[in-house]
Amino acid sequence: MGNAPNNYWARDDAEGPGALSDLCLAQVCRSLDALCSRRADDSMCLIWAPLFPQEMADQLLHKMATKGILNDTTVGIFRNSEELRLRRASIRFCSVSAEAFRLALCSHRLQELDASWVSGGLTGANIVSSLASNPECRSSLQRLTLCGLHLDWESLGDDEHAGFSSLRGLRTLNLASTDLKDAVLEDICTLPQLESLDISCSRVTQLTALLICKNTLKYFIAYQLRQLDMSPARLLSVLSQLHALRHLDFSDDHLSVDDSDRRDGDETVRQLLEGSPQVLPSLVSLDISGRKRVMEAALRAFVQARSGLVFLGLLATGASSCDVLSSQKNIKVTGEANENQLCEALRRYRDRECFIREALVSLYNRITDIDKPRPDMLKLVLSGMQSHPNSLHVHLVATACVFNLTTQDLAEAMPVSLINCTATQLLRSMKTFPHHQQVQKNCLLALCSEYILQDVPFDKYLAATLVINWLSSHADPTLQRMAVAVISILVAKLSTEETAQLAKDVFIMKQLLAIVQQKAMVGVVDSTLKFALSALWNLTDEMPTAARNFIECQGLELYEEVLESYYTEPSIQQKVLGLLNNLAEVEELKSDLMEEDLLEHVLSLLQDSQLEVGVRYFAAGILAHLASRPEAWTLDDELRDTILQKLHASIMTWTHVEREMVSYRSFSPFFRLLQTCQPSGVQLWAVWAIHLVCSQNTSHYRSMLEEEGVTELLKALDAHPDTHSDIKVLANSILQMVEQHQSHTGLLHKHIEP
Repeated sequence: MGNAPNNYWARDDAEGPGALSDLCLAQVCRSLDALCSRRADDSMCLIWAPLFPQEMADQLLHKMATKGILNDTTVGIFRNSEELRLRRASIRFCSVSAEAFRLALCSHRLQELDASWVSGGLTGANIVSSLASNPECRSSLQRLTLCGLHLDWESLGDDEHAGFSSLRGLRTLNLASTDLKDAVLEDICTLPQLESLDISCSRVTQLTALLICKNTLKYFIAYQLRQLDMSPARLLSVLSQLHALRHLDFSDDHLSVDDSDRRDGDETVRQLLEGSPQVLPSLVSLDISGRKRVMEAALRAFVQARSGLVFLGLLATGASSCDVLSSQKNIKVTGEANENQLCEALRRYRDRECFIREALVSLYNRITDIDKPRPDMLKLVLSGMQSHPNSLHVHLVATACVFNLTTQDLAEAMPVSLINCTATQLLRSMKTFPHHQQVQKNCLLALCSEYILQDVPFDKYLAATLVINWLSSHADPTLQRMAVAVISILVAKLSTEETAQLAKDVFIMKQLLAIVQQKAMVGVVDSTLKFALSALWNLTDEMPTAARNFIECQGLELYEEVLESYYTEPSIQQKVLGLLNNLAEVEELKSDLMEEDLLEHVLSLLQDSQLEVGVRYFAAGILAHLASRPEAWTLDDELRDTILQKLHASIMTWTHVEREMVSYRSFSPFFRLLQTCQPSGVQLWAVWAIHLVCSQNTSHYRSMLEEEGVTELLKALDAHPDTHSDIKVLANSILQMVEQHQSHTGLLHKHIEP
């Protein structure tokens, strides 16, 4: 009966609730089916649509996209461009067809569109031609992001009005990780207002077309252009003629196995650094991370010749420790020389796996002995994990960093919402890499924190199932101890419904019993055994299915052996007897406990005055439950009479317990024991138990007493003429505690009334 004691209570998140607008939009997303009707093509249409504030329409679209519910059906609500007016639209990672996109989004006067990594057959050509079909979009659209899309430019044929150049208002264009080729780049460069262009990881071979927009292009990002086919001299000549250029990114993946494709690029960077100060004199940002042959002397001269520099990307170049950087306080740097450089790298290179890996490895080496909370750093590590959910290399190092950043008391000093996100991300890593021992170990180490497990809200049911599954295939004693500790705490934190779901799994019961048996065979008393016993205790609390599984897995035989062999260990005995209490509550399992040797042993524990009250308490509980049903008693009646007599006498010798010994989900197992027809020993144990937990936490149990009708049962006992005076004293004490707490609470409410 009851759970293993839990001395930790959830603390409030000081950050407060989310923004009201965000909560409202989330509710709209959840209620779309109720708020919408369906058109003939099955697309949704709002039954009634008020005139949305313009920014709110953008936010609704974004919320639907991030929640994963934006598709051909739901995007239909945005066909109503009068009430839902989009300006900044994002459909990243959504599944939307070309037709649904055209009908829902292209009638709006869009200023920005992000359609990166969309699925559903939507191509870059579909998007551009559909946008160009709206005369307003041609002039209004200023920013377009199509990362990761198949452009399929050939499908446009010779339609000169359907190319990028038809979108005359474009200022910013991002085509990273697309199949962009030279001919399309030429078309793009004719845009009259083009200021920012990202062609990273594309198929471009020539950059000569950039000279067409040399007077407008301010930002040029060309990370990892593997098919670039220009000599260093020609490439530098083109770059040097981009008179408006202020930001140049010519970084590369340093982890590439083939260096031959990057030699010309590395040489171009070397010549740029060592060249005349008249080449790109107005540059304020240069990213050459991952490039080889970056000499400190050349870098020093380059920096000193350009006083306006505010950023340098030097990760994986070997040059981030250059002395000139320490004297330039206004320059932000990505590199490995210090924590600031590493954090800058994690912030800027979120989408570049090779750089995230590099930065995380260096960061891990720097934070092994960290002693101050760094929520900013933890956020950046989590961001890298979220951006690369399937990268083993990223998660292997990132989970180790998470452990270092949250170990000891560091997690408690950070916002609860951040630690919630951290725990959730660790579970995702465990789920994604179930067979990688080191990732699992890192996650387990990070989760094995009393504060995180007890006080931080996250999916504890998922955590319990993941850890139990991991435990089944690992026998390392240290990791086993941590895993069982985590399971023990998590099981106690689950809701009744979640515990019931977990309890159905016989596999879980077998795993925990195997650990108990493993320890009991050698007579070990350690934390692993104690945690396993606590987990089993909590798992069977008011869970008949789990109790039945326990019996069927030969748990009762094992526990009888443990009870006898650990007779000098009260902490072990208490947990064993606590679970046997849970079994005794289940009507159909009472017969399994009707073993004379077992009950006589339990009776001897009840009467042993040298034992702790905790052990005697649970021994009494087992006997009280079994003796409460004379019709189900199958042993000698003399034994039952002895038990009832010893119950009353022994309980009256117990002293009050200060520490929390047990907690209860409900008082329903006490209902039968509190009936006026029950023997006094049975009644006394039930009343003593209720008095114990109420005296330790009146505010928690007061409402349970009233809602479950226990106060009425206590009043009935008090009023009945045959009730023993010892029971009346305790029953009255409980009722007085409840009454005093109500009076105190009422007084407080009265004082705070306006």
